[in-house]
Amino acid sequence: MREYLLVFAVAAAVTFLTTPIARWVAFRVGAVARPRARDVHATPTPRLGGLAMLAGLYAGLEVADQLPFLSVVSQDWSETRAVLVAGTLICLLGAADDRWELDSLTKLAGQVAAAGVMVLLGVQWSFAIDRNSETTLSFGPETAVPLSIFATLILVNAMNFIDGLDGLAAGVAAIAAGATFYFAYQIAVTNGFYRASPAALLAAVTAGVCVGFLPHNFNPARLFMGDSGSMLIGLLSAASMISVTGQVAYGGYAGPSQQLPSLIPLAIPLAVLAVPVLDFGLAVIRRTKAGRSPFAADKMHLHHRILSIGNSHVRAVLLMYFWAALVGFGGVAASFSDSPLPILVATVGVGLLALLALLLTGQRAARRA
Repeated sequence: MREYLLVFAVAAAVTFLTTPIARWVAFRVGAVARPRARDVHATPTPRLGGLAMLAGLYAGLEVADQLPFLSVVSQDWSETRAVLVAGTLICLLGAADDRWELDSLTKLAGQVAAAGVMVLLGVQWSFAIDRNSETTLSFGPETAVPLSIFATLILVNAMNFIDGLDGLAAGVAAIAAGATFYFAYQIAVTNGFYRASPAALLAAVTAGVCVGFLPHNFNPARLFMGDSGSMLIGLLSAASMISVTGQVAYGGYAGPSQQLPSLIPLAIPLAVLAVPVLDFGLAVIRRTKAGRSPFAADKMHLHHRILSIGNSHVRAVLLMYFWAALVGFGGVAASFSDSPLPILVATVGVGLLALLALLLTGQRAARRA
């Protein structure tokens, strides 16, 4: 655990220290976000925060490679190398978009290329179906490759879509990475596996780069992560999620609960990222029904709606943090509990109470206005 904490701290520190450099570069090359009708910020703000996050990723994984406990990850698995190559590609793609605002088809093609590189280099999805009957469904390359690319594209664009308020994407991604790390680490503890795993390492580094960037990005933001950052953390989130499902499959997950269906442990990574994935899904449905491109920007995301009912910028972000933590850590806690049903019921109940309180607060604010 200490080596994971060291990697987290190094990734956070390097990201924090290099963010001012990324801000300077953004001003120099003209990668500045000017206010538009759908934006919340009112003043021109530099982008390219993803460059600092990429530096933190490199630093965190390089330190892990030098540590006696975690160095086995890069020696025995290919995931870290795959993530570094694909992360660099998608960050450069995002940096080009931050500067020149690429069209949606060009961005999608670049995302497919980066995701394809990551998948072909070793980050692929395979999972078990029924641990009680010892029946395992293993995907061959013809299924694993497109499925893994598709999952990566969903998370890359989900993180991109929720990056609409200062500190929102970085905070939600950090919370999701923390829950993913706990899930991956606890699987190893529960089943007696070696505790150095690609999923836990990638989650620790992802949390580090997000936490390191957050002080510069929280309201009022001095720098946006831009597409270079949002697509990078989306890819990192996908890599850790896919890796942890492989850990479940190859290790034969054996949590203490026998009451949950066997697919629940595999759904945990999706629950951890429920907030951005839900927002992405609703946006695609909304825009498609209106006859528009799924990538056409609008001001109807979850965070926009929270703002529209009378909440402040900071309050809206904190509420999104709360829901991300509630669903993510609630799901993880349930998957390792002997009595998961009360935890799931409590998680849903607290979420509904929070939603009710939010609506009532918004109504009072509207009446005062």
